[in-house]
Amino acid sequence: MKKKFTEKQIHILDIAEELIAKKGYEGTSVRDICSKANINVAMISYYFGSKEKMMSYLYQYRVLKTRENFSEFADTIKDGKPEMQLKEIIKYIVAQLFKYNYFHGFVTQELRHTENLKDELLDFYQLFVKKLDDVIKKGVASGVFTFTPKPEDILTTIIGSTLFVIRNRNFYELYVPNKNEETYSKEAEKKVRMNLLMSVFAILGYAAD
Repeated sequence: MKKKFTEKQIHILDIAEELIAKKGYEGTSVRDICSKANINVAMISYYFGSKEKMMSYLYQYRVLKTRENFSEFADTIKDGKPEMQLKEIIKYIVAQLFKYNYFHGFVTQELRHTENLKDELLDFYQLFVKKLDDVIKKGVASGVFTFTPKPEDILTTIIGSTLFVIRNRNFYELYVPNKNEETYSKEAEKKVRMNLLMSVFAILGYAAD
């Protein structure tokens, strides 16, 4: 992290992320960010070039932080049973996608012409694939899982299903029980997580005791 960002940049990016999470990208001005970060407006141009470019830096920063967090998280569950590890990985990925859902529209646009973002995501996805592959192989060796689907296909299923739900709220909210404006996201996350658990374990031929 320190190799890519200075302490001052990290401070600004943390503030920007906090505000954008609350008010959205369009609803957050450079002045809002500078006021809360206690810096001059010119500092955004100095460190990032523009608000739009700052968002690109912020996304890279978020990917790096989440990658570090996942590595720490994976280490805490490494001694658990394969089925427990898989449940926790699914829960982790879904939770992260919902928590940082305000990035998804930006990422779709930026990936068309920003190679460094593609590289950051590629490394990130491969980290997940490696962990999933390890868990699947351990599950098959222990007899808990019957089949060995490709880990990249499992990751595609998890991310694809979750992003569909996030991007199509007008459809998915028709099927989410006990919802209101405050609880929808939590209920939708729970619903998609449970569906993924059933789907992924079925694909693996999970043999519960």
